[in-house]
Amino acid sequence: MEKIGHVVVVPFPCQGHINPLLQFAKHLASKGVKATLATTPYTVNSICAPNVEVEPISDGFDQGGFSEAEKEDLYLQSFKANGSRTLSDLINKYQNSSHPINCIVYDSFLPWALDVAKQHGLYGAAFFTNSATICNIFCRLHHGLLALPFKVEDRPLLVPGLPPLNFPDLPTFLSVPQSYPAYLAMKLDQFSNLDNVDWIFANTFEELEGEEARSVSELWPARLIGPMVPSAYLDGRIMGDREYGSSLWKPLSEECIEWLETKPEKSVVYVSFGSIVSLTAEQMEELARCLKDSGLHFLWVVRESQLDKLPKWFMMTDSTKEKGLIVTWCNQLEVLEHQAIGCFVTHCGWNSTLEGLSLGVPMVGVPQWADQATDAKFIEEVWEVGVRAKEDEKGIVRKEELIKCLKQVMEGERSQEIKKNASKWKKLAEEAISEGGSSDKSINEFVNVLQK
Repeated sequence: MEKIGHVVVVPFPCQGHINPLLQFAKHLASKGVKATLATTPYTVNSICAPNVEVEPISDGFDQGGFSEAEKEDLYLQSFKANGSRTLSDLINKYQNSSHPINCIVYDSFLPWALDVAKQHGLYGAAFFTNSATICNIFCRLHHGLLALPFKVEDRPLLVPGLPPLNFPDLPTFLSVPQSYPAYLAMKLDQFSNLDNVDWIFANTFEELEGEEARSVSELWPARLIGPMVPSAYLDGRIMGDREYGSSLWKPLSEECIEWLETKPEKSVVYVSFGSIVSLTAEQMEELARCLKDSGLHFLWVVRESQLDKLPKWFMMTDSTKEKGLIVTWCNQLEVLEHQAIGCFVTHCGWNSTLEGLSLGVPMVGVPQWADQATDAKFIEEVWEVGVRAKEDEKGIVRKEELIKCLKQVMEGERSQEIKKNASKWKKLAEEAISEGGSSDKSINEFVNVLQK
Protein backbone atom coordinates (compact mmCIF):
# COMPACT_ATOMS: atom_id res chain seq x y z
CA MET A 1 0.00 0.00 0.00
CA GLU A 2 1.26 3.46 -0.91
CA LYS A 3 2.33 5.50 2.10
CA ILE A 4 0.54 8.86 2.14
CA GLY A 5 1.63 10.24 5.52
CA HIS A 6 -0.71 11.45 8.27
CA VAL A 7 -0.17 14.85 9.85
CA VAL A 8 -1.94 16.16 12.94
CA VAL A 9 -2.03 19.96 12.98
CA VAL A 10 -2.39 21.57 16.43
CA PRO A 11 -3.26 25.30 16.48
CA PHE A 12 -3.46 27.64 19.45
CA PRO A 13 -7.27 27.86 19.75
CA CYS A 14 -8.00 31.43 18.67
CA GLN A 15 -9.18 32.65 15.26
CA GLY A 16 -5.88 34.22 14.16
CA HIS A 17 -3.98 30.98 14.82
CA ILE A 18 -6.55 28.41 13.70
CA ASN A 19 -6.90 30.04 10.26
CA PRO A 20 -3.30 29.72 8.97
CA LEU A 21 -2.76 26.25 10.46
CA LEU A 22 -6.04 24.97 9.04
CA GLN A 23 -5.06 26.43 5.67
CA PHE A 24 -1.74 24.57 5.87
CA ALA A 25 -3.66 21.35 6.62
CA LYS A 26 -5.75 21.96 3.48
CA HIS A 27 -2.58 22.40 1.40
CA LEU A 28 -1.18 19.12 2.74
CA ALA A 29 -4.46 17.31 2.04
CA SER A 30 -4.52 18.69 -1.51
CA LYS A 31 -1.08 17.09 -2.04
CA GLY A 32 -2.21 13.64 -0.90
CA VAL A 33 -1.33 13.74 2.81
CA LYS A 34 -3.97 12.73 5.36
CA ALA A 35 -4.50 15.84 7.50
CA THR A 36 -6.23 16.02 10.88
CA LEU A 37 -6.74 19.23 12.85
CA ALA A 38 -6.69 18.73 16.63
CA THR A 39 -8.33 21.56 18.54
CA THR A 40 -10.17 22.21 21.80
CA PRO A 41 -13.80 21.16 22.47
CA TYR A 42 -14.76 24.85 22.65
CA THR A 43 -13.56 25.50 19.07
CA VAL A 44 -13.95 22.06 17.45
CA ASN A 45 -17.50 22.69 16.16
CA SER A 46 -16.46 25.89 14.39
CA ILE A 47 -14.17 23.97 12.01
CA CYS A 48 -15.44 22.70 8.67
CA ALA A 49 -12.90 22.20 5.91
CA PRO A 50 -12.96 19.76 2.99
CA ASN A 51 -10.54 16.81 3.26
CA VAL A 52 -9.39 17.78 6.78
CA GLU A 53 -10.59 15.66 9.70
CA VAL A 54 -11.16 17.36 13.06
CA GLU A 55 -10.45 15.77 16.45
CA PRO A 56 -10.80 17.24 19.96
CA ILE A 57 -7.93 17.62 22.42
CA SER A 58 -8.50 19.22 25.81
CA ASP A 59 -7.17 22.48 27.23
CA GLY A 60 -8.87 21.73 30.58
CA PHE A 61 -11.59 24.33 29.93
CA ASP A 62 -13.91 22.39 27.67
CA GLN A 63 -16.99 24.59 28.12
CA GLY A 64 -15.63 28.10 27.64
CA GLY A 65 -12.00 27.85 26.52
CA PHE A 66 -9.71 30.75 27.34
CA SER A 67 -12.51 32.97 28.71
CA GLU A 68 -13.24 30.31 31.33
CA ALA A 69 -9.60 30.36 32.48
CA GLU A 70 -9.39 34.18 32.62
CA LYS A 71 -5.61 34.27 33.25
CA GLU A 72 -3.09 33.58 30.47
CA ASP A 73 -0.57 31.68 32.59
CA LEU A 74 -3.28 29.48 34.16
CA TYR A 75 -4.68 28.70 30.71
CA LEU A 76 -1.27 27.82 29.24
CA GLN A 77 -0.39 25.53 32.17
CA SER A 78 -3.73 23.75 31.88
CA PHE A 79 -3.43 23.37 28.11
CA LYS A 80 0.05 21.91 28.47
CA ALA A 81 -1.08 19.30 31.03
CA ASN A 82 -4.39 18.35 29.41
CA GLY A 83 -3.27 18.87 25.81
CA SER A 84 -0.20 16.62 26.22
CA ARG A 85 -2.34 13.80 27.61
CA THR A 86 -5.15 14.03 25.06
CA LEU A 87 -2.82 14.54 22.07
CA SER A 88 -1.01 11.39 23.17
CA ASP A 89 -4.36 9.56 23.31
CA LEU A 90 -5.14 10.76 19.77
CA ILE A 91 -1.81 9.42 18.46
CA ASN A 92 -2.51 6.05 20.12
CA LYS A 93 -6.01 5.95 18.63
CA TYR A 94 -4.56 5.92 15.10
CA GLN A 95 -1.54 3.73 15.89
CA ASN A 96 -2.99 0.51 14.44
CA SER A 97 -5.10 2.14 11.73
CA SER A 98 -4.37 2.09 7.99
CA HIS A 99 -2.98 5.63 8.34
CA PRO A 100 -0.97 5.95 11.57
CA ILE A 101 0.15 9.47 12.44
CA ASN A 102 3.76 10.18 11.46
CA CYS A 103 4.06 13.95 12.10
CA ILE A 104 2.73 16.61 14.46
CA VAL A 105 2.65 20.16 13.05
CA TYR A 106 2.14 22.35 16.10
CA ASP A 107 1.57 26.04 16.68
CA SER A 108 4.83 27.42 18.06
CA PHE A 109 2.83 28.81 21.03
CA LEU A 110 2.49 25.14 22.15
CA PRO A 111 6.05 23.75 22.37
CA TRP A 112 4.86 20.86 24.58
CA ALA A 113 3.33 19.30 21.43
CA LEU A 114 6.86 18.67 20.12
CA ASP A 115 7.69 16.76 23.32
CA VAL A 116 4.60 14.58 22.74
CA ALA A 117 5.61 13.93 19.12
CA LYS A 118 9.11 12.86 20.15
CA GLN A 119 7.81 10.60 22.97
CA HIS A 120 5.93 8.71 20.24
CA GLY A 121 8.86 8.68 17.80
CA LEU A 122 7.12 11.00 15.31
CA TYR A 123 8.33 13.91 13.22
CA GLY A 124 7.69 17.31 14.79
CA ALA A 125 7.24 20.58 12.91
CA ALA A 126 6.84 24.03 14.49
CA PHE A 127 4.53 26.48 12.71
CA PHE A 128 5.11 30.18 13.44
CA THR A 129 2.10 32.42 12.80
CA ASN A 130 4.01 35.74 13.07
CA SER A 131 6.18 37.46 10.49
CA ALA A 132 9.79 36.37 10.00
CA THR A 133 10.76 39.83 11.29
CA ILE A 134 9.06 39.25 14.64
CA CYS A 135 10.50 35.72 14.87
CA ASN A 136 13.98 37.16 14.18
CA ILE A 137 13.66 39.57 17.12
CA PHE A 138 12.25 37.09 19.66
CA CYS A 139 14.64 34.31 18.62
CA ARG A 140 17.63 36.59 19.28
CA LEU A 141 16.08 37.65 22.57
CA HIS A 142 15.63 34.00 23.61
CA HIS A 143 19.28 33.27 22.80
CA GLY A 144 20.54 36.29 24.73
CA LEU A 145 21.66 38.21 21.61
CA LEU A 146 19.31 41.05 22.56
CA ALA A 147 18.57 42.14 26.10
CA LEU A 148 15.55 43.64 27.84
CA PRO A 149 14.61 46.29 28.64
CA PHE A 150 15.45 48.06 25.39
CA LYS A 151 16.67 51.61 25.85
CA VAL A 152 15.90 52.83 22.37
CA GLU A 153 13.82 55.94 23.01
CA ASP A 154 16.66 58.03 21.59
CA ARG A 155 18.17 55.68 19.02
CA PRO A 156 16.86 52.82 16.88
CA LEU A 157 17.26 49.14 17.67
CA LEU A 158 19.58 47.55 15.11
CA VAL A 159 18.92 43.88 14.37
CA PRO A 160 20.76 42.01 11.57
CA GLY A 161 18.56 41.62 8.50
CA LEU A 162 15.98 44.19 9.67
CA PRO A 163 15.63 47.93 9.04
CA PRO A 164 16.37 50.15 12.09
CA LEU A 165 13.45 49.92 14.53
CA ASN A 166 12.51 53.04 16.47
CA PHE A 167 10.72 52.83 19.80
CA PRO A 168 7.19 53.14 18.27
CA ASP A 169 8.03 50.28 15.85
CA LEU A 170 8.70 47.71 18.58
CA PRO A 171 6.28 44.95 19.63
CA THR A 172 4.55 46.06 22.85
CA PHE A 173 5.94 42.98 24.64
CA LEU A 174 9.33 44.67 24.27
CA SER A 175 8.50 48.37 24.48
CA VAL A 176 6.48 47.78 27.69
CA PRO A 177 7.56 44.25 28.78
CA GLN A 178 6.10 44.65 32.27
CA SER A 179 2.58 44.98 30.81
CA TYR A 180 2.35 41.49 29.32
CA PRO A 181 4.68 39.14 31.25
CA ALA A 182 2.73 35.95 30.41
CA TYR A 183 2.65 36.77 26.69
CA LEU A 184 6.34 37.72 26.65
CA ALA A 185 7.21 34.42 28.34
CA MET A 186 5.08 32.56 25.77
CA LYS A 187 6.76 34.37 22.86
CA LEU A 188 10.20 33.41 24.14
CA ASP A 189 9.13 29.85 25.00
CA GLN A 190 8.41 29.22 21.29
CA PHE A 191 12.17 28.81 20.79
CA SER A 192 12.80 26.66 23.89
CA ASN A 193 13.05 23.18 22.32
CA LEU A 194 13.62 23.85 18.63
CA ASP A 195 16.84 21.79 18.80
CA ASN A 196 14.57 18.71 18.66
CA VAL A 197 12.35 19.87 15.80
CA ASP A 198 12.47 18.36 12.29
CA TRP A 199 11.00 21.37 10.46
CA ILE A 200 10.20 24.99 11.17
CA PHE A 201 7.52 26.65 9.05
CA ALA A 202 6.67 30.35 8.86
CA ASN A 203 3.58 31.95 7.36
CA THR A 204 5.42 34.35 5.08
CA PHE A 205 7.18 34.05 1.72
CA GLU A 206 10.66 34.39 0.27
CA GLU A 207 9.99 37.50 -1.81
CA LEU A 208 8.42 39.29 1.18
CA GLU A 209 10.78 38.39 4.04
CA GLY A 210 13.55 36.19 2.68
CA GLU A 211 16.32 38.42 4.02
CA GLU A 212 14.68 38.78 7.44
CA ALA A 213 14.48 34.98 7.73
CA ARG A 214 17.95 34.21 6.32
CA SER A 215 19.71 36.56 8.72
CA VAL A 216 18.63 34.41 11.68
CA SER A 217 18.63 31.03 9.91
CA GLU A 218 21.48 29.59 12.02
CA LEU A 219 19.19 29.77 15.05
CA TRP A 220 15.84 29.56 13.29
CA PRO A 221 16.14 27.66 9.98
CA ALA A 222 12.57 28.29 8.84
CA ARG A 223 10.96 27.21 5.58
CA LEU A 224 8.70 29.95 4.31
CA ILE A 225 5.38 28.44 3.17
CA GLY A 226 2.98 31.41 3.07
CA PRO A 227 0.84 33.22 2.49
CA MET A 228 -1.64 30.82 4.09
CA VAL A 229 -4.69 32.44 2.50
CA PRO A 230 -7.54 30.40 0.92
CA SER A 231 -6.58 29.21 -2.53
CA ALA A 232 -9.40 30.96 -4.45
CA TYR A 233 -7.70 34.34 -3.80
CA LEU A 234 -4.24 33.19 -4.94
CA ASP A 235 -3.48 30.14 -7.11
CA GLY A 236 -6.96 28.56 -7.25
CA ARG A 237 -5.54 25.02 -7.05
CA ILE A 238 -7.67 23.82 -4.09
CA MET A 239 -11.21 23.41 -5.42
CA GLY A 240 -13.88 25.53 -3.70
CA ASP A 241 -11.39 26.98 -1.20
CA ARG A 242 -12.94 30.43 -0.63
CA GLU A 243 -12.94 30.45 3.19
CA TYR A 244 -10.57 29.29 5.91
CA GLY A 245 -13.23 26.87 7.14
CA SER A 246 -13.18 28.17 10.69
CA SER A 247 -15.29 30.96 12.11
CA LEU A 248 -15.84 31.60 15.81
CA TRP A 249 -18.33 34.34 14.79
CA LYS A 250 -21.17 34.30 12.29
CA PRO A 251 -20.22 36.35 9.21
CA LEU A 252 -22.77 38.53 7.41
CA SER A 253 -21.32 37.93 3.95
CA GLU A 254 -24.43 38.34 1.80
CA GLU A 255 -25.41 41.64 3.39
CA CYS A 256 -21.85 43.00 2.96
CA ILE A 257 -21.51 41.97 -0.69
CA GLU A 258 -24.98 43.21 -1.65
CA TRP A 259 -24.16 46.60 -0.11
CA LEU A 260 -20.74 46.76 -1.79
CA GLU A 261 -22.34 46.01 -5.17
CA THR A 262 -24.10 49.38 -4.98
CA LYS A 263 -20.85 51.36 -4.53
CA PRO A 264 -18.43 52.72 -7.14
CA GLU A 265 -15.08 51.02 -7.78
CA LYS A 266 -12.34 51.69 -5.18
CA SER A 267 -14.64 54.03 -3.22
CA VAL A 268 -15.17 52.15 0.08
CA VAL A 269 -13.03 52.24 3.22
CA TYR A 270 -13.08 48.82 4.92
CA VAL A 271 -12.39 49.02 8.67
CA SER A 272 -11.67 45.97 10.83
CA PHE A 273 -9.54 45.41 13.92
CA GLY A 274 -9.65 41.63 13.90
CA SER A 275 -10.90 39.15 16.46
CA ILE A 276 -9.10 40.30 19.62
CA VAL A 277 -8.33 44.04 19.60
CA SER A 278 -10.70 46.21 21.67
CA LEU A 279 -10.64 49.94 20.96
CA THR A 280 -11.46 52.42 23.72
CA ALA A 281 -14.69 54.42 23.50
CA GLU A 282 -12.55 57.51 22.79
CA GLN A 283 -10.78 55.84 19.87
CA MET A 284 -14.14 54.60 18.52
CA GLU A 285 -15.46 58.17 18.70
CA GLU A 286 -12.49 59.52 16.70
CA LEU A 287 -12.89 56.77 14.12
CA ALA A 288 -16.62 57.47 13.83
CA ARG A 289 -15.96 61.21 13.35
CA CYS A 290 -13.35 60.42 10.70
CA LEU A 291 -15.71 58.18 8.73
CA LYS A 292 -18.54 60.73 8.94
CA ASP A 293 -16.44 63.80 8.05
CA SER A 294 -14.31 62.14 5.33
CA GLY A 295 -17.36 61.85 3.09
CA LEU A 296 -16.18 58.39 1.98
CA HIS A 297 -18.24 55.21 1.87
CA PHE A 298 -17.28 52.77 4.63
CA LEU A 299 -17.86 49.21 5.80
CA TRP A 300 -16.96 48.92 9.49
CA VAL A 301 -16.72 45.63 11.40
CA VAL A 302 -17.60 46.21 15.06
CA ARG A 303 -17.76 42.99 17.06
CA GLU A 304 -20.92 42.53 19.13
CA SER A 305 -19.00 43.02 22.38
CA GLN A 306 -17.84 46.45 21.12
CA LEU A 307 -21.14 47.86 19.84
CA ASP A 308 -21.90 49.73 23.06
CA LYS A 309 -18.76 51.84 22.51
CA LEU A 310 -20.13 53.34 19.29
CA PRO A 311 -21.25 56.96 19.83
CA LYS A 312 -25.06 57.25 19.91
CA TRP A 313 -25.06 60.14 17.44
CA PHE A 314 -23.19 57.99 14.91
CA MET A 315 -25.73 55.18 14.98
CA MET A 316 -28.69 57.51 14.56
CA THR A 317 -27.89 59.80 11.63
CA ASP A 318 -29.29 59.28 8.15
CA SER A 319 -25.99 60.31 6.57
CA THR A 320 -24.26 57.43 8.39
CA LYS A 321 -26.79 54.92 7.08
CA GLU A 322 -26.48 56.28 3.56
CA LYS A 323 -22.68 56.34 3.49
CA GLY A 324 -21.79 53.34 5.60
CA LEU A 325 -22.58 49.84 6.81
CA ILE A 326 -21.72 48.49 10.26
CA VAL A 327 -21.61 44.70 10.72
CA THR A 328 -20.52 42.52 13.64
CA TRP A 329 -18.41 40.16 11.46
CA CYS A 330 -17.83 39.37 7.79
CA ASN A 331 -15.81 37.19 5.44
CA GLN A 332 -12.85 39.55 5.23
CA LEU A 333 -11.36 37.95 2.13
CA GLU A 334 -14.58 38.29 0.13
CA VAL A 335 -14.76 41.94 1.16
CA LEU A 336 -11.10 42.74 0.39
CA GLU A 337 -11.46 41.09 -3.02
CA HIS A 338 -14.44 43.27 -3.97
CA GLN A 339 -13.77 45.95 -6.58
CA ALA A 340 -15.57 48.59 -4.46
CA ILE A 341 -12.89 48.45 -1.72
CA GLY A 342 -10.39 51.31 -1.96
CA CYS A 343 -8.49 50.82 1.29
CA PHE A 344 -8.24 48.70 4.42
CA VAL A 345 -8.02 50.38 7.86
CA THR A 346 -6.38 47.62 9.89
CA HIS A 347 -4.82 46.86 13.27
CA CYS A 348 -1.98 45.22 11.28
CA GLY A 349 -2.28 41.77 12.80
CA TRP A 350 -0.15 39.41 10.70
CA ASN A 351 -3.08 37.53 9.11
CA SER A 352 -4.83 40.77 8.12
CA THR A 353 -1.53 42.17 6.82
CA LEU A 354 -0.95 39.08 4.65
CA GLU A 355 -4.55 39.21 3.41
CA GLY A 356 -4.20 42.88 2.46
CA LEU A 357 -0.95 42.12 0.63
CA SER A 358 -2.33 39.00 -1.07
CA LEU A 359 -5.40 40.81 -2.36
CA GLY A 360 -3.52 43.98 -3.36
CA VAL A 361 -5.43 46.38 -1.10
CA PRO A 362 -3.79 49.64 0.11
CA MET A 363 -3.72 49.87 3.92
CA VAL A 364 -3.96 52.43 6.71
CA GLY A 365 -2.30 50.96 9.80
CA VAL A 366 -3.72 51.69 13.24
CA PRO A 367 -1.71 49.20 15.35
CA GLN A 368 -2.80 48.52 18.94
CA TRP A 369 -0.50 45.97 20.61
CA ALA A 370 1.71 42.88 20.21
CA ASP A 371 3.56 42.75 16.85
CA GLN A 372 1.20 45.16 15.09
CA ALA A 373 3.42 48.26 15.30
CA THR A 374 6.26 46.37 13.60
CA ASP A 375 3.94 45.11 10.86
CA ALA A 376 2.69 48.70 10.37
CA LYS A 377 6.26 49.95 9.88
CA PHE A 378 6.82 47.40 7.11
CA ILE A 379 3.47 48.25 5.48
CA GLU A 380 4.49 51.90 5.27
CA GLU A 381 8.28 51.94 4.89
CA VAL A 382 9.43 48.59 3.50
CA TRP A 383 6.64 47.24 1.29
CA GLU A 384 5.18 50.75 0.74
CA VAL A 385 1.58 49.56 0.43
CA GLY A 386 0.05 52.03 2.88
CA VAL A 387 0.61 54.51 5.69
CA ARG A 388 0.64 54.29 9.46
CA ALA A 389 -1.65 56.65 11.38
CA LYS A 390 0.20 58.54 14.12
CA GLU A 391 -1.10 58.59 17.68
CA ASP A 392 -1.23 61.71 19.85
CA GLU A 393 0.38 61.95 23.30
CA LYS A 394 -2.62 60.08 24.80
CA GLY A 395 -2.10 57.17 22.42
CA ILE A 396 -5.21 58.05 20.38
CA VAL A 397 -5.32 58.40 16.60
CA ARG A 398 -7.35 61.57 16.05
CA LYS A 399 -9.97 62.19 13.37
CA GLU A 400 -7.80 64.67 11.44
CA GLU A 401 -4.88 62.23 11.27
CA LEU A 402 -7.10 59.41 10.04
CA ILE A 403 -8.73 61.56 7.35
CA LYS A 404 -5.26 62.66 6.19
CA CYS A 405 -4.16 59.00 5.95
CA LEU A 406 -7.30 57.99 4.01
CA LYS A 407 -6.77 60.79 1.51
CA GLN A 408 -3.10 59.84 1.08
CA VAL A 409 -3.96 56.22 0.32
CA MET A 410 -7.06 56.78 -1.82
CA GLU A 411 -6.38 60.04 -3.64
CA GLY A 412 -3.48 62.02 -5.06
CA GLU A 413 0.10 61.35 -6.06
CA ARG A 414 1.21 59.05 -3.24
CA SER A 415 -1.86 56.84 -3.67
CA GLN A 416 -0.75 55.95 -7.21
CA GLU A 417 2.58 54.62 -5.93
CA ILE A 418 0.86 52.74 -3.09
CA LYS A 419 -1.64 51.13 -5.49
CA LYS A 420 1.18 50.11 -7.83
CA ASN A 421 3.10 48.48 -4.98
CA ALA A 422 -0.05 46.76 -3.69
CA SER A 423 -0.54 45.18 -7.15
CA LYS A 424 3.12 44.10 -7.22
CA TRP A 425 2.88 42.28 -3.85
CA LYS A 426 -0.39 40.63 -4.85
CA LYS A 427 1.36 39.15 -7.89
CA LEU A 428 4.38 38.01 -5.84
CA ALA A 429 2.15 36.37 -3.21
CA GLU A 430 0.33 34.50 -5.97
CA GLU A 431 3.57 33.33 -7.55
CA ALA A 432 5.01 32.12 -4.22
CA ILE A 433 2.14 29.72 -3.52
CA SER A 434 1.49 28.69 -7.15
CA GLU A 435 2.99 25.55 -8.68
CA GLY A 436 6.78 25.83 -8.69
CA GLY A 437 6.75 28.96 -6.50
CA SER A 438 9.10 29.38 -3.52
CA SER A 439 6.49 28.42 -0.88
CA ASP A 440 5.04 25.60 -2.96
CA LYS A 441 8.51 24.03 -3.30
CA SER A 442 8.99 24.12 0.49
CA ILE A 443 5.62 22.43 1.07
CA ASN A 444 6.42 19.78 -1.55
CA GLU A 445 9.76 18.96 0.10
CA PHE A 446 7.93 18.36 3.39
CA VAL A 447 5.25 16.20 1.71
CA ASN A 448 7.90 14.09 -0.05
CA VAL A 449 9.55 13.19 3.26
CA LEU A 450 6.20 12.32 4.88
CA GLN A 451 5.34 9.97 2.04
CA LYS A 452 8.62 8.05 1.99
